[in-house]
Amino acid sequence: MAIRQIRTIGDEILTKACKPVKEMNERTLELIEDMFETMYDNNGCGLAAPQVGIRKRIVVIDVDDGNQYVLI
Repeated sequence: MAIRQIRTIGDEILTKACKPVKEMNERTLELIEDMFETMYDNNGCGLAAPQVGIRKRIVVIDVDDGNQYVLI
């Protein structure tokens, strides 16, 4: 797992359309783990893949109910 750089307003990738996830594979699972780690490291409660530079339709969420959510 790795903490990824968060993109901010003005970054071109945040304005581009994202691609659907066609299959769950090891690479996608690693991205999801990295997204959770990055989100927690930045005291967040949600993070979308484009915010870490990946143009995929993936969102991770933790709303303090004891569960982690992944939207694909």
